[in-house]
Parts: sequence; structure tokens; C-alpha cells
Amino acid sequence: MFVIVGHWLLTAVQYVGGELTASNMLVTQPGMQWLTWLFQVMPVFFVVGGYANAVSLESAQRRGDNYAKWLAGRLHRLITPLLAVLMGWGLLALVLHFAGMSGAVIQQASKAALVPIWFLAIYVVIVLLAPVTYAAWQRWGFASFFVLVALAILDDFAFFAWDLRWLGVTNYFWVWLSVHHIGYAWRADRLGGPVRLLAFSALAYGLLVFLVNKGPYPLAMVGSPDPAVSNSLPPKITMLILGIFQFGLLLAFEGPMQRQLAGVRVWAGTILVNSMIMTLYLWHSTLAVIVIAVLFVAGGFGLGLEPGTADWWYTRPLWVLSLLALLVPVALLLSVFERRGRPEGAPIPAGWRQVTGAVMIGLGVALIGKFGFGNSPLPNLDIAAFILVFAGAGLSGLLPRFR
Repeated sequence: MFVIVGHWLLTAVQYVGGELTASNMLVTQPGMQWLTWLFQVMPVFFVVGGYANAVSLESAQRRGDNYAKWLAGRLHRLITPLLAVLMGWGLLALVLHFAGMSGAVIQQASKAALVPIWFLAIYVVIVLLAPVTYAAWQRWGFASFFVLVALAILDDFAFFAWDLRWLGVTNYFWVWLSVHHIGYAWRADRLGGPVRLLAFSALAYGLLVFLVNKGPYPLAMVGSPDPAVSNSLPPKITMLILGIFQFGLLLAFEGPMQRQLAGVRVWAGTILVNSMIMTLYLWHSTLAVIVIAVLFVAGGFGLGLEPGTADWWYTRPLWVLSLLALLVPVALLLSVFERRGRPEGAPIPAGWRQVTGAVMIGLGVALIGKFGFGNSPLPNLDIAAFILVFAGAGLSGLLPRFR
């Protein structure tokens, strides 16, 4: 929910003279950038993903499942809700195109709505490699983690010292694989007790402060308020350190949090949210775009305040609560794609088919996330990326007619 609220707050629009203007609050109010140290929780997601993949692999080993069978289950849960949001936006972009809306407007709206999908482009690959990386962890322990960390540091050094910006793209692997490895250590109970976890968190925080103040890294941990360099696009070693800082704190207080969850109502609410967490995440920006479009058509109702002013901030709780009230029923309706398990007895596609299809999905998602629908640097690139995603899903056995 931190990510959802953060997205709703950081991107602000204003209705002026019959037009909408959009602003990034990290740019217009740089003093907000420190908040991204709390709202940028993607490192925690990858840590939890590492834990979940370890548990899943252990379960598959006990059942004697091969790689193809294990991967089919993981991809189904991960990709099915993604296909729903991409299908929705593909159809909407088509309708808007034939309704006469310009490609630039469609692109702006779709890019804003599809911001949440970016991480799936790399996470799909992380899942494909999970059996290999988990085997490395089981054999070499923290040595395998530190190899990934060393590669991430070398990548950053080449990025900043030698200006090899193209090489920085490889840190999508080294950084997120190292963060994912922390989940393996968590699963193996190798992170220690609360005192050690708090010490790790404090050290990580101190190192993060040092790198931001004395090094080349920007303060903001989300997006690119500085067009020259970003901590997350591509990721830098700061994402790993941020993950250690955040997760060390969270895990240190795991006991008190578990006691809070012991209550029936709290536990039931947690289970409900977890059953549709991907749906909430994937659709929250789309909902905000739709609401803003409706308010624009209504003459800019509620959008006249200048972002960053006191009045604008006073209305943010109402803005967030209103969007949340709309998002929950939408997520309950659409979470059927997330909760529905893989049909019993469905054929298991060959491993090479699933891997090839997943790579196609990742590439298509990366292109759509970067360029959206509408205008593209190459003719019909958005259509090609959309087809690539669904062709990959078909090859992987994730579409009904391929089961």
C-alpha cells in the first residue's frame, strides 16, 4: 500500500484554462525526496519474492516436480493478472484511437497508468533463474550473495567513473538478484535476531546517507527527478542498501507484528489483501487516470488547486481515501484473475517453451512500460509489444486456448 499511496501523491495534476498540467512532486518540491526512502519498497518486494521462491522450490523438490511443472505454477500466478490489465489498456487505447484522440494523449495516459508493470519485466527473469540462484545459495551461502553484490558495485563504478551508461542496464540483474538473495537468507534463518537486524539496518542507513551526501547518488529512491542519473532506472547499489535498511527494521519487529496479526479481524483483513495484492498494485494507477479523466470532463472539478500548496496538501487525505474507496471494489472484482489457480490436469508446456514465452513477455512488458500505447519511436511498436506479450503467454501455456 505504501507504493500505491506514493504514486497517488507524487504525480499531481492541475486543471488550468481548460487544460491539464502534470507535475512530479519530487521535482517541484525537492524536500519531498527523502520520503522515497519509505515509499520505495520494491527492494522489500524482491526480498519477499526470494523467500517465496525458496519455499516454492523446496515444496517442488519434496513432491518431485521438475522445472517445467514448478515454473508453470509460478508464471500462472504472476502473469495472469498482468494479462488482464494489458488487455484492458489495449482495448481502451484502440477505442480512444478510433474516437479521434491523439496518439500523444493516449501515450501519456497509458504510460501514467502502466507505471506499475515495469518491475514484472525483470522479476519474470528472476523467477526463471530462481532454481539456479537458489542452488547457488544452498551450496555457497553468503558467498553467492557477495558475488552478486560485487558485480553490482563494479557496474556502478563503470557507470559513474567511466561513463559506461549502457553497462548500467545489467544492474537490473545484479542488484535485484542480490536483493532476491536476501530472501533466501531469510528463509534459511541466516539473518540473525532483532539486535543484529537492527545493527544491519543502522549500518545500511548510515551507508546510504554517506553515498547520497558524498557520492554521486541522488536523494530520491523513486523515478528520475534528476534526468542525468537515477537510483532505480537502472537500479544502483543504493537499492540493495535501501532494502537492507528497510527489511532489517521490518524483520526486527516481526514478533510484535505477528502478535498484532493474531487478532481474527486483523488476520482476516491481511488474508483478503494478500489474495489481491497484485491486482491492487497493477490497477491503482489506471484507476487514478480514469478518475482524473472523469473530473476533467466534469470541468476540472477538484483539480483546480496548485500542487504543493497548503490547500492542495490539506486535500490529499480525501484524495487518497476516495481513490482507495474506488480501488477496493474494483480489485475485488478483478482479483479473480489473481486468485484463480492453474486448472487441475492442465498440460505442462515444455520448459523451453515456458522460458522462451516468459522472456517474450518480459520484453513486451518493458517496451509497453517505457513507451505506453499511442506514439512510439518506431511505427506500431506498441502493437508489436502487445502481440509479443500475448504470444509469449500463449507459448507458455498461460492462455485458455493453449491449455
